[in-house]
Amino acid sequence: MNISSLRVALVTGAGSGIGRAAAKALLGGGYCVVLTGRRLDALQNAIQLIGGNDSNCLAVACDVGKPEDVKNLFSTLKAKWGRIDVLFNNAGTGAPAIPMEELSYEQWMNAVNSNLCGTFLCSQEAIRMMKAQTPQGGRIINNGSISAHAPRPMTAPYTATKHAITGLTKSISLDGRPFNIACGQIDIGNAATEMTERMAAGIMQADGSIKVEPRMDVDHVGQAVLHMAQLPLESNIQFMTIMATNMPYVGRG
Repeated sequence: MNISSLRVALVTGAGSGIGRAAAKALLGGGYCVVLTGRRLDALQNAIQLIGGNDSNCLAVACDVGKPEDVKNLFSTLKAKWGRIDVLFNNAGTGAPAIPMEELSYEQWMNAVNSNLCGTFLCSQEAIRMMKAQTPQGGRIINNGSISAHAPRPMTAPYTATKHAITGLTKSISLDGRPFNIACGQIDIGNAATEMTERMAAGIMQADGSIKVEPRMDVDHVGQAVLHMAQLPLESNIQFMTIMATNMPYVGRG
């Protein structure tokens, strides 16, 4: 590959679901893709599933909530390709759907470390590289959630961290301006992945009832991430919402 045309994207939580769909779309869009997550075997399987190989994909095991893991991730990326053009902060987790007062501190911190600290740590390292590389700059895309706007019942850790992602997105967008670093957020509702299978079976609504909710093809999310990524750095999608058309979000409650 001509080094002048090299474009490198990093996707966290890339072993399955939205992360894998985004990695597939970015690979199809001409990016070399670094896939990271906690399980190396899942990442290697994802590379096979999206049609990648050793020349255009790299799997790196990493717990994004651990600073040393994140530093190792970025040093490995830098050693392989020398730059980063797109970071998709996708990794995240929820907590048991139980009353807030019954959550343990460990359950709370598991969501905070994965959803918020992981996004912060990866963004820090990406910003360092983007500032130093030539040409300078790049794009950070944060996976928010429809929960960044309206919570589901009994989702305090997930909802609180996704609201925090919105603040972090705005801060990165502002602080990145002098260095040609763009930052936007994609809020996703009911993509058909392993994590949302419970919605197909029925999930609690704001009034306490249980209802089946429509879902959408996860590849549509991947294409949306690619669209955000491919914009020239002079332009930015600050916030995008992509959702199953008929899910009970607008007007829910």
